[in-house]
Amino acid sequence: MYQWRKFEFFEEKYASKCVIPEDDHDHDVDVKNEGKKIDCCSSGRGKVVTGFDDGTVCLFDRGLKFNYAFQPHSSSVLFLQQLKQRNFLVTIGEDEQLTPQNSALCLKVFDLDKMQSESSSTASPDCVGILRIFTNQFPEAQITSFLVLEEVPPILLIAIGLDNGAIYCIKGDIARERITRFKLQVENHSDKTLSSITGLGFKVDGQSLQLFAVTPSSVSLFSLHDQPPRRQTLDQIGSGLNSVAMSDRSELIIGRPEAVYFYEVDGRGPCWAFEGEKKLLGWFRGYLLCVIADQRTGKHTFNIYDLKNRLIAHSVLVKEVSHMLYEWGNIILIMTDKSALCIGEKDMESKLDMLFKKNLYTVAINIVQTQQADAAATAEVLRKYGDHLYSKQDYDEAMAQYIHTIGHLEPSYVIQKFLDAQRIYNLTNYLEKLHEKGLASKDHTTLLLNCYTKLKDVEKLNLFIKSEDSIGELKFDVETAIRVCRAANYHEHAMYVAKKAGRHEWYLKILLEDLGRYEEALEYISSLESSQAGMTIKEYGKILIEHMPVETIQILIRLCTEDGDRRGHSNGLYVSMLPSPVDFLSIFVHHPQSLMEFLEEYTNKVKDSPAQVEINNTLLELYISNELNFPSVSQVNEGGGYLSGASAKSMNLSAQSNSSLAGHKSSEEEKVRFQRREKGLCMLKSAWPPEAEHPLYDVDLAIILCEMNAFREGLMYLYEKMKLYKEVIACYMQSRDHEGLIACCKRLGDSVKGGDPSLWADLLKYFGELGEDCSKEVKEVLNYIERDDILPPIVVLQTLSRNPFLTLSVVKDYIARKLEQESKMIEEDRHAIDKYQDDTLAMRKEIQDLRTNARIFQLSKCTACTFTLDLPAVHFMCMHSFHLRCLGDNEKECPECAPEYRSVLEMKRNLEQNSKDQDRFFHQVKNSKDGFSVIAEYFGKGIISKTSNGSTSVLRSGSAPSSSGFGG
Repeated sequence: MYQWRKFEFFEEKYASKCVIPEDDHDHDVDVKNEGKKIDCCSSGRGKVVTGFDDGTVCLFDRGLKFNYAFQPHSSSVLFLQQLKQRNFLVTIGEDEQLTPQNSALCLKVFDLDKMQSESSSTASPDCVGILRIFTNQFPEAQITSFLVLEEVPPILLIAIGLDNGAIYCIKGDIARERITRFKLQVENHSDKTLSSITGLGFKVDGQSLQLFAVTPSSVSLFSLHDQPPRRQTLDQIGSGLNSVAMSDRSELIIGRPEAVYFYEVDGRGPCWAFEGEKKLLGWFRGYLLCVIADQRTGKHTFNIYDLKNRLIAHSVLVKEVSHMLYEWGNIILIMTDKSALCIGEKDMESKLDMLFKKNLYTVAINIVQTQQADAAATAEVLRKYGDHLYSKQDYDEAMAQYIHTIGHLEPSYVIQKFLDAQRIYNLTNYLEKLHEKGLASKDHTTLLLNCYTKLKDVEKLNLFIKSEDSIGELKFDVETAIRVCRAANYHEHAMYVAKKAGRHEWYLKILLEDLGRYEEALEYISSLESSQAGMTIKEYGKILIEHMPVETIQILIRLCTEDGDRRGHSNGLYVSMLPSPVDFLSIFVHHPQSLMEFLEEYTNKVKDSPAQVEINNTLLELYISNELNFPSVSQVNEGGGYLSGASAKSMNLSAQSNSSLAGHKSSEEEKVRFQRREKGLCMLKSAWPPEAEHPLYDVDLAIILCEMNAFREGLMYLYEKMKLYKEVIACYMQSRDHEGLIACCKRLGDSVKGGDPSLWADLLKYFGELGEDCSKEVKEVLNYIERDDILPPIVVLQTLSRNPFLTLSVVKDYIARKLEQESKMIEEDRHAIDKYQDDTLAMRKEIQDLRTNARIFQLSKCTACTFTLDLPAVHFMCMHSFHLRCLGDNEKECPECAPEYRSVLEMKRNLEQNSKDQDRFFHQVKNSKDGFSVIAEYFGKGIISKTSNGSTSVLRSGSAPSSSGFGG
């Protein structure tokens, strides 16, 4: 063991005497310390307890300052143990022998928290239990060892080893005398000295309880959880007294002259060859404590061994040691002369400083690891060791130490040291470990990949990139890895990372921009989920449409329809969940022909798309435009903005249109444009069915497109659908299509079919201002104006007089017919006037006659029953006569004339009511061919009369009340 290094990791703190002070008079015990011998010691709960051969027990506080003493036994204290869970003291000592049959030895339990006064000057702890150790069943023998195990309070398990190889066990609550006793026996030996119990040790493992028992000739293990307890022999060699201890892992430690042995429950474990007689053995905080006697010099040495690190943590020459204790974080050695030596462990910082000064970094590392120092402290030691090796240019070993600091030491500290190209291998190793532990940043990933590419180490690059768990655990930044691999032309590696990490946009970027593998890119997009495929096509669709338009359109159709057949008959909710073709319009910005094909195929499959209006708007612009360009007008925001967009575009397109029309067009281009226009007109009609109030496209936009691109057929169809008939004929007027213009007026100007007859007036005005000879057309127009009596002749003449190329012959026949018609009407009106005047004179004469002359009633029969008229009878002024009985209750009006009279009154009331309905009057005036005739009719019927005081009154001509008759 001379090879083990010695260090001073412990220091002697103080030396004292474990004696009762001479000036302490607070007790009755014998204060003379001379001649007293310490027979036993124990420690725990912040105090040290010593038992003397005169039966006295002393308690010492921190620093071995005497606290108090008491005398539990009259003769001597052989064994004692301070319990840890409760402040109890268990002692074995000799008392007065009451009878020869009873042993003087007894066991006592004291409660140190309860003091009882024995006299005015002394106090002692309360003795809660006294127990005789030896009984008839358990005969007396010499006690050689003693051990107490605290189970669940207040249960104690006491093991008492005897010189005959027996172990008396007492279990239970001694204070309440609820105990059980049992006996354990090691192998009998003919020589009693070889069977004496020299050491005991409990091992508790869950519910398992075992007891080690050591004799000079054996090591045994009793399984106390078995009934009866089972014994097994672990070794045929034992040890003497004071050479037995238990480690903190419940290992049995035995010291023999040649070595120190460790025992587990299954037998002997490791041994350490420390020469010399082992006077005392102990275990403290992972250290082995030995008091070894040198056989040559007879001197005693106290050694503290760090078995894990194979070093002697402290070594000091001592006097003869009788007891070894551990309290207050110190080791306490009590000598046979009652002196005491306290040894304490130095703090970690002091130990490390000592080692660093000697450049013993490996020892420092082992110490911090074995003593379970915090990770930061361990990393600091490793860093210093790495710096030391780096200064010695041992870069490989230095890096090995730096790698152990990962997670605690800032990586930049290490990286800066190894950035030199000559040490790139070490740097690569460090960066690899950073990534393995998931602590690498984007910069670290960049640096590592750059290292691989500079070293051209494809194998390591493959291992880093393609390891099964690397991406799953995100041990590097994916985007950084892809970017660096792309920059170094390791495209396959970059694609592998992108695919494994699900970074589809990067995978496609490499395929399309770096490698140009368009077909593979389309296959990859087809394998993605719908949402992911949609996003990737939006980003890279322009490239794909340029190189593989047909295949790209098919993928878009699948995305937007999922299942074409089912989609065509699906409900609106399902349709709305799928991507809209409008979302992908931007990828066709340079390929309008492909856009048109895509939208046509989509509309053929889907009839109820939520974006149908937007799709139709886009298609209309593609169809109607003179040149097939990407739609711009239809992409203006909805809600206004078409006109402004159109005006800007119109100037552009008009210039283009003029130049294109002026230039020579190939027949093929004209044919294609004609086909597109045909499709556009077909869509204008099909997307606005007769039963629909609004079309499936924006009407304003369609009109703008037709006007901008001079698409007259579409424009006229839209005007006609919107009942803007005047705009329809304006189109014919602009093109000077007189035949079409008249045909249109025939179709749209027929009031019987819901047309607008005023169109003929506009048409006449057009020809009147035409400035050329249009006699034929004017004659035809005049026929329709005459037929429907649309305009007065004077207006016709005034309108046509503006055209100098028209002669009187054009209107001669029309004027002649109108004059003849007017003459007939005048003659008819004169006859009507004469008739009304004659009727009026007759009525006035009759009224006058009724007022001034008597009437002679000559009827002899009743008008009602035709019987002879007799009294009482009633004669009416209308010359009808009735029996009074035939009239019933109605005597005031003639039954024969009353219905006619009532109808006249009802008509009068209706006229009076109509005079108050101004809306009706103006509506009739507006819709009548001759408004003056309506006004004249109102005056003629007396509906409109002179106003008085702001109110309109009804003419009362002919409405003076007259008696309907009188009774006779």
